[in-house]
Amino acid sequence: MSSDGTEETSLGTLQDAITKLDSRPISVAVNPVALVVTECITVTSAMRKHARWAHSSVSAILGGASTKIPAIQKRDRAGQGITSGGELEEAVPSRWGLRGKKGKSMQDNPLMAAFARLRSDLKGCKDIRTFDTPSMLHPFLQVIRSSSTSAPITSLALIAITKFLSYNIIGHDSPRLPEAMQQLSSAITHCRFEASDSAADEIVLLRILKLMEGMISGPGGEVLGDESVCEMMETGLSMCCQARLSELLRRSAEIAMVSMCQVIFKRLKTLEIESPAELEALDEELEEDDKQDGLRMDPSMNGERDGGPRKVEEGQQLSSSERGQDDMDSNAPNPASSTLDLAATAEPEPLQPAVIKAYSLPSIRELLRVLVELLDPHDRQHTDTMRVMALRIVDVALEVAGPSIASHPSLANLAKDTLCRHLFQLVRSDNMAILNESLRVAGTLLATCRNVLKLQQELYLSYLVACLFPRVEIPLEPGIEPSLYEGVPQAPSLVKQPPQQQSSASGRSTPVPVKDRQKLGLEGGARKPDAREAMVENLGALVRIPSFMAELFVNYDCETDRGDVCMDIVGLLSRNAFPDSATWSTVNVPPLCLDALLGFVQSIADRLEEEPVTEGLPNPDALREQRARKKIIIRGATKFNESPKAGIAYLVSQGIIENPDDPKCIAEFVKGTTRVDKKVLGEFISKRSNEGILSAFIGLFDFRGLRTDEALRQLLNSFRLPGESALIERIMTEFSEQYYEKAQPEGIGHKDAIYVLTYAIIMLNTDQHNPNLKGSKRMKVEDFAKNLRGVNNGKDFDPEFLQSAYDSIRTREIILPEEHQDKNAYEHAWKELLMKVQSTKDLAICDTNIFDADMFAATWKPIVATLSYVFMSATDDAVFSRVVTGFDQCAQIAMKYGLSDALDHIISCLSYISTLAPDVPPSTSLNTEVQVEKKSVMVSETAVRFGRDGRAQLATVVLFQVIKGNEESIREGWNHLIHIMVNLFINSLIPPYFLSFQKTLALPPIPLQSPAQVIDRAERPADAGIFSALSSYVSSFANDEPPEPSDQEIEYTLCTVDTVKECHFEDILANISQLPIESLRSLLMSLLEQIPEDGSPRVIVVKPELPAPTTSPRSNGNKPKLNRPSYDPSLVFVLELATMLALRDEETVKELAKDVIESLASVIRDASKLHPILIARSVYYLLSLLKASNDFDFIRAPVLLHTFSSFSEDLLKQCAQPLLKGLSDCCKGPNGLRIELASSPDFWSILNTLHRVPEAAGDVFQLVEDLTTSPQPGITADNYEAAIALLNEFATAAQVGARQEQLLDQAARRGKAKPKKPEGSEIVVRGSKAMTIVFEMSSRAPMFIEQSHLERKEAWTAYWSPILKTLTHQCLNPCREIRQQAFSSLQRTLLSNDLASKDHKEWTAIFSEVLFPLITQLLKPEVYQSDPLGMSETRVRAATLLSRVFLHYLDLLAESDVMLDLWLKIITIMDRLINSGQGDSLEEAVSENLKNIILVMSNQGYLVPPDEKAEQEEFWNETWKRINRFLPDFFAELFPEEAKKPKTEAKAKEDKDNEKMAPKAEEEKVEDSLQEKAEA
Repeated sequence: MSSDGTEETSLGTLQDAITKLDSRPISVAVNPVALVVTECITVTSAMRKHARWAHSSVSAILGGASTKIPAIQKRDRAGQGITSGGELEEAVPSRWGLRGKKGKSMQDNPLMAAFARLRSDLKGCKDIRTFDTPSMLHPFLQVIRSSSTSAPITSLALIAITKFLSYNIIGHDSPRLPEAMQQLSSAITHCRFEASDSAADEIVLLRILKLMEGMISGPGGEVLGDESVCEMMETGLSMCCQARLSELLRRSAEIAMVSMCQVIFKRLKTLEIESPAELEALDEELEEDDKQDGLRMDPSMNGERDGGPRKVEEGQQLSSSERGQDDMDSNAPNPASSTLDLAATAEPEPLQPAVIKAYSLPSIRELLRVLVELLDPHDRQHTDTMRVMALRIVDVALEVAGPSIASHPSLANLAKDTLCRHLFQLVRSDNMAILNESLRVAGTLLATCRNVLKLQQELYLSYLVACLFPRVEIPLEPGIEPSLYEGVPQAPSLVKQPPQQQSSASGRSTPVPVKDRQKLGLEGGARKPDAREAMVENLGALVRIPSFMAELFVNYDCETDRGDVCMDIVGLLSRNAFPDSATWSTVNVPPLCLDALLGFVQSIADRLEEEPVTEGLPNPDALREQRARKKIIIRGATKFNESPKAGIAYLVSQGIIENPDDPKCIAEFVKGTTRVDKKVLGEFISKRSNEGILSAFIGLFDFRGLRTDEALRQLLNSFRLPGESALIERIMTEFSEQYYEKAQPEGIGHKDAIYVLTYAIIMLNTDQHNPNLKGSKRMKVEDFAKNLRGVNNGKDFDPEFLQSAYDSIRTREIILPEEHQDKNAYEHAWKELLMKVQSTKDLAICDTNIFDADMFAATWKPIVATLSYVFMSATDDAVFSRVVTGFDQCAQIAMKYGLSDALDHIISCLSYISTLAPDVPPSTSLNTEVQVEKKSVMVSETAVRFGRDGRAQLATVVLFQVIKGNEESIREGWNHLIHIMVNLFINSLIPPYFLSFQKTLALPPIPLQSPAQVIDRAERPADAGIFSALSSYVSSFANDEPPEPSDQEIEYTLCTVDTVKECHFEDILANISQLPIESLRSLLMSLLEQIPEDGSPRVIVVKPELPAPTTSPRSNGNKPKLNRPSYDPSLVFVLELATMLALRDEETVKELAKDVIESLASVIRDASKLHPILIARSVYYLLSLLKASNDFDFIRAPVLLHTFSSFSEDLLKQCAQPLLKGLSDCCKGPNGLRIELASSPDFWSILNTLHRVPEAAGDVFQLVEDLTTSPQPGITADNYEAAIALLNEFATAAQVGARQEQLLDQAARRGKAKPKKPEGSEIVVRGSKAMTIVFEMSSRAPMFIEQSHLERKEAWTAYWSPILKTLTHQCLNPCREIRQQAFSSLQRTLLSNDLASKDHKEWTAIFSEVLFPLITQLLKPEVYQSDPLGMSETRVRAATLLSRVFLHYLDLLAESDVMLDLWLKIITIMDRLINSGQGDSLEEAVSENLKNIILVMSNQGYLVPPDEKAEQEEFWNETWKRINRFLPDFFAELFPEEAKKPKTEAKAKEDKDNEKMAPKAEEEKVEDSLQEKAEA
C-alpha cells in the first residue's frame, strides 16, 4: 500500500523511537548465556521424560548437531521473508514429532535438534545482546507451535521466553528484534498442545496471556506490527469469550486485555505527537478502504466460528495415523482425549515481510471495531457476559484515549454510529451488570468524546431524564411551607405525547413527530430502583465535569431545535434530591442527587474569579437572544398545533414570521422547526386556501440529483399526509410539478408521469410493509413495472430505474419510526439521527465562565428550592454543612452576576427557616428582664423559641453570612431582613441605635417597651426550693403577671443572644450605609412598605405602657387599661432607618427623600391615632428631611408647620424636644429655609405654646435668640411683632426671680449668708436676655418703617408700639433685675432720635400708651406689693423718666395741638405720685422733676405769664390751676415776682373755689381716666 520510500522512512522513525528509549541493563544475576542454555536444557529434559522423546540421541544432551547442521537463516531474494533450509526440510517431522520403531537408528526429533543447535551456537557467544534474536527464540517457538507437546512442556517454553523479556535478555538493542517479536506473536497466537488435565491446560493459556501482556507493554511492544497486535488481541478476546474455559481464566484474560488495551490506545496519543501527518494519512486510507481488504479480527465465540482458524476452542481428536504407532503406549494420552489448538491449521506460516512497520491506527481501529461489535444487543452469539467484558475494555480505551478517538474520523465514526447505537440500547437492559457497565462506558464516552457526539449526547441524556424524572407531586410535609420548593419542576420541559394507535402501517400514515429521543423508542418507562440509582450516579459523574453543564446550556438550551437538557437535568436532580424519591428508587438517590446538584453549583463558584475566555466561543448576548427566540417559537408552535391561524398570528406579532402575507416566510418557519405537529402541518399546507404555502413549502426542498422515491421520502418525512384523497392529490400534484422542474430526471417525459409514479410508490410502500399481507401476496418488481406500463408519456420507465426504486422501498419503508413497535423502529430512527448528525455542528466545548450568568439565571430556582427543603428536613450535620456551603455559593454567584431575584429568593427561604421573620410580630407582653452574670438579658417568647431551634439558628447565621457583602444585589429580599431586624429589635436582641449612623440624627435611642418585670437572679437565695418556686408561680398567676423564666428559658435566651452576635449586624449596617443609590432605593421601598396605609393600625401586640409603680409591680391584680394608642417601637425603628438612609448624602436626598417625606407625612396626618413617641420622632425626621431637601420642593415649611400647629396642645408639648431640635437645626440651615420658617405664623404659634413647657423653654428661647441676634436673616417685618411678643413672655416668666430677691433683702437685713443659687435663675437670665434682645430690636424699627409699604403713621405704630409696650410691661415686672433693665431700655428707646417725627403725631402715644399707663400701674397697690422695696424706686424713676421724655420732645410738642392736654395730664400724674403716700423721697423727686419742667418751659417761652404772651394765658392759667391744688407754694417759689402781683377779685375767688374743689375733682378725673384706659 505504501511506497518503498515510505517504508524506509517508517523504519527509520521506528529505529529512532527505539534508540530514544533508555536501554535497560540485563537484570539477572547469572550469566545471560548460561541462563539461555539452562532454559534449553530444562525444556529438553522435560521432553525426554515424555514417551515421545524418550530415545533422543546423545547430541541432544551434549548440545551438538545429530546428523544435520541447520542452515543459517537468510533473507530470500524477494525480500519478503525469513527462511531456514533445515526448517523447511524438517517442517513436517518437527510438526508431528515422528520417530522410528524401537531399535532402529534415526535422527533426533527436530524439536530436540533445534535446542541442540542453539546450545551449540551459544558456545562462542560472550554477549547475549549480540546474538541473533530469532535464532535464540526459534527452538522455543517450535515447541509452542507443536501440537505434539504436552501442556507442561509448552509451559516451560513460555516460561523461558517470559524470562528473556522480563530479564531484558531480549531488549531494544537485540539484533532483528522486530522479526523476533513478530515470530513470537505468531507462535503464541497459534499455540497447540495436547489437552490432558484442564488445570494444566489453562495454566498454559494463562502463561500465554502473561507473555502477550509483557510483549505489548514491554520494550518490544513498539516494534510489533499491526497484524501481530490484531492476532494477539484476537487470541485474548477468544479466551475472554469461550464459555467452556473457567471463570478464573476468562477473568484473567479480561484483566490482561484491559492492560494491553491501555498500552495500545495510549500509543494512539504517542503517535499524535510523534507522527501526526502519518496518522492523518492512515485515517484517510482507512476511511476509503473501509469494508475492503485489510486487517480483520474475528475472535471465536464458544469454540464456533465460520470459515476461519479457531483460537481457543473445543479440542480436536487426533487420528491414529496422525499420532503414529508409538503414541499408543501407556505414557501417551488417552486416544479419546483432545488437544487444545490455538491455531488449527497445518499450513506453513506465510513468509514474513522484510520491513515490519510498527502497529498504528489500522490495528487500533480494528480492535475498537471488534470490541464495539461485541456490544450488539441483537447478536445472539454474544452473551451478556461477553458484553460486560467488552464494555469494560471499551471503557478503558476511552479513558486512555477518548479525545484521540474523537479526533480521528476513522475511530470517531465508530463511536458516533456503532458504539452509540449499541450502547444506548444496552442502557435499557434490565440486567444490572450490563446496565452498570454500559452507563459507565456512556459516561466515559461523553466525558471524552462529547464534542463529536452532540445529538447522541442529547439522546442519551434525554433518556435518562425520561427514566428518572418522577411524575409525582412533592408531598406536603408538616412544618415545611410549600412556597419553599415552588421552583422545582414537576416534569421535564417537553413531555412526550402518548403514542397514537395506528390501524394500518401505510407509508402515508405518518404519526405525530416528537423529539428524537422518543423516535428511538428510548422513552423512560418503569425502571427498577437499583437501575435508577445507577443512572443517577452516572448522571452525577457527568454533572461534576466542570464545563459539562455549561456545554449543555449553550449547545442545547440555547438552540431552537434542541431540548432544554441543562434545565431538565437540574430539575431532575432537584426533584430526586427530595427525600420522597427514595420510595421509587433507593435511599441513596436523594443524597446522590443533592451531591450532583451541589457539584454543579461548586463548578460555577470555582469559575467566578477566572478570567473570561471568549475566543472561539458563541457570543453570550447572541445566545441570550436565541434563547428568548426559542421560548417564543416553542409557544408559537404550541399555539400552531392547537390552531395554525392563531399560532401564525402570534409568531407574526413576535417577529418570528416577518410577513404573514408572504407564503415563503410561513413555509420557512413550519419546515425549519421540529416542534410543529406533523399531522397538523400536513392538514394545514394541503388546504385549498394555503396553496401558496404548499408551493413555497415544497419549493424549499432541493430535489436535484434525487430519484423520485428518494425525493418523495424526503418530502414525506417532513409532515404527515392527510387522510382525504383530495388533499393528498393536491400535495402530489404540486410535488410532481416542482420535482419535474427542479430535478429534470432523465428518462421521464412529463410531470404527469411523476404524478402517477408517486402514487405507485405510495401504493408499493403500503403493499410491501402491510403486516396483514403474506410474502407471496406482496407485489413483485414485475407487478410494479406492470402498473406503470405506458404512463411515461406513452412509454415505459427504465427497468433499472424501477428496480432501484422498488428495492429502496422494499428494504426501507417510507415511514417515521413511531409507527413501528419492533426492532426496526430503532434502526430507522438511528439512520435519521445519523443524517442529522451530518448537518449538525460539533458540540462547542465551553471551558469558560462567560455563560455561567445566564445558565445560573435559568436554573437557580430548583436549586435553591431543593437546598431549602433539604435544610428543613435534614438531621445530619454533614448534610447541613453541604447545604450551607451551597447557599453561600449560590449567593456569591448571584452577587457576581447581578441576579438579584436569585439572591432575594435565597434570603426569603433562609428567613423563613430562621423563624425570625413572621408576618405578624410575636407578642412582647411577657418579656421579662433578667440580670444574669452582671448583664441584662430580655427573656421573650421569640428568644426562647429561637434558642431551642438549632436549625433556625444555623439558618440565621447562614442568612447573614449570605447578606454580608452582598447587600448591593439585594432587592425584594430586604422585606425579610427588615422583618427580622424589627423582630430582634422589639425583643431587645439588637441595640436600639445604629452605630453607622449615630452622627446623622441627634436623638436618643429608640425607647422600647418596659419589661413586665425585672428579676435579679443574683439576689435570689441559694436555698430557694421547689416550694418557693411554686409559690412564686402561683402568686404571679394570681396577679396576672408572667411567671419568672426558668433556667432553661434563660439558657435558650443566652443562646439566642450569642447567635445574634454572630450575625454581625453592625457590619451589615455599615455596608448598608455605603450602598449605591439603586440598591438603597430597594431597601428604602421595603422599609416604607412596613408603614401601615391610611392610618390602619399595625397588627402588632405590644405591652401596654405601665404607669410608674408607687410600691410594687405586684400590688394589684388588675392592670389599668388606658384608652390611648399603643406604642409600636418597630414602626419608629423603620422610620428612623428610612430617614437616615435618605439623609446619607446629597444624592440620597435627591433620589429618596421624597418617598420618606410622604410616608412620614402620612404618619403625622394620623397623629391622633398613634403614640406620641412615634409622632415626636416623626416630627424630627420630617424637619431633618426638610432641611436637607430645601433645594427640592418635596415639602414646604409652612405646610409642615401648619400640620404641627394643628396638634393638640398635649401632643405638641409631648413633641416639644424633638420638634424644637428640628426647628433649631432648620434655622441653622439655608437662609431661605430660615426665613420661610420664621415668617410662618404657625412657627411662632408653636413656640408660644412650647415656651410654657419648662423642659422646652430653654430650647425655645435659644431658638428665638438665634433668630433675633444672629447675623443671618431671621426677623422680618412679618414676624417682628411675634418675636417681641414671645420675648415679652420670657421676660414676664422671669418674675419668679422676685421672690429670691426679696429673700436676699431679708437675709441682708438680718446679716445672714446668701442663700444658694435659686432654681429660677435660668428663667431670670432668659428674661434679662429677652429684654436685651427687645432693646436691640428697637434699632430695626426705623429700617422696617422705611421698607414698609404702610403709611408713615401706621408704620410707626406697627413697629414701635410692640417694643414700647413690651418694655413698659416689663417695667412692672416684680423681678427687680428685669424691671431695672426694662426701665433702662425704655428710657434709651424713648429718648432715641429715631422715635419722634414732625411728619405725624403717632409718636406722641409714648405718653398716652407708654408712660402714663406705666405710672398708673405703678401706683396700683398690687403692683407695689409685688416688690415693696423696689417699686418705690421704680416710681421715682418713672416720674423722672416722664419728665425727661417730656422735656426731650418739648419743642416737637410745642408745635403740635396736643401740648396743653398732654401737659395737664402730666401735672395730674405728678399730683397722683405726690399723693400716693409713698413718702418724702417720691414727693421730693416729683417736685424736683416738676420744677425742672416748669423752669425749662418758662425759659423756652412755653410757660409765661399772660401779660407777656396773651396767647399763653390758657396754658398758664391751667398749669397753675392744677399745680396749686397739690403744691400751693410752688408758684411763689418758682415765680416770686408774679406771685407778688395783686390778684383781681374774680381771680382770687376762682382760686379759692379751686382750692376747695381741687382734691375731689382731680381724684374723680384721674379715676375716670384710669377706668377708660383699663377698658381700652
